[in-house]
Amino acid sequence: MSTVITEDLRRRYADLHRSGTFLIPNPYDVGSAVLLAGPLGFPALATTSSGLAATLGLDDQQVTREVLVEHVAAVCAAVDVPVQVDAEDLFPRDPGGVERSVELLAQAGAAGVSLEDYDQSAGRVLPLDDATTRVRAAAAVAHEHGMLLTVRCENFLYDAGDVHDTVTRLTAYRDAGGDVLYAPGITSEEQVRAVVGIGAPVNVLQLPGGPHVSSLREWGVRRVSLGGALAWAAYGEMVRAAGEFAEQGTMSYADRAVSREHRDAFGRR
Repeated sequence: MSTVITEDLRRRYADLHRSGTFLIPNPYDVGSAVLLAGPLGFPALATTSSGLAATLGLDDQQVTREVLVEHVAAVCAAVDVPVQVDAEDLFPRDPGGVERSVELLAQAGAAGVSLEDYDQSAGRVLPLDDATTRVRAAAAVAHEHGMLLTVRCENFLYDAGDVHDTVTRLTAYRDAGGDVLYAPGITSEEQVRAVVGIGAPVNVLQLPGGPHVSSLREWGVRRVSLGGALAWAAYGEMVRAAGEFAEQGTMSYADRAVSREHRDAFGRR
């Protein structure tokens, strides 16, 4: 992908965050990315750490930096929309740390990258000062490339803190250079409005039984994502189809297969 095209995608991605609410689904491989960006027409995509791991037969937080960068490069080469990267903790223990991770993802063509405040090796949310230091380091490199940095507070995923602590953390991360705020797991209007009230674009992860997109739009959310939900839905359908094949010897599941029109998108790359 040329430098000019990449720069244009990054500008387009930043523009999406200036007003309104947009949907950013999470492809788990190149084929799903092509369908989402092509015939389904989404304006931007976001990778998913758990979805990517599943395609490799791994659990979340087991994908290496090298594999992630290769995945991001393949997705970016296959679509003509901005790609946001779920980079977990940005591999602080790999050579060059978070700064090198952001640099590699920028070279792969990413329009944005996220950074979690969860320490995978320690199994806990980082102390605020340590997390803020990482944000500052990641932001410096991301902004050199015109990329947006999404800063994630993992309190609600790990039962590590309440909405007050989440707001405190996200405010500090914003002040350290974070461009988009994200607290996966928030669902109530009170929680969402508290994060939106910080005063920066907010991403909300849509969850089963959670608020409708129309409510999130009303509450001021800028971006709505799905995490690994599409991957697990696809794998769920495969399990049901294989079960029908094994138990009944039939294939009614073929009636729900992707259409010929949509499959034609694969040949347009």
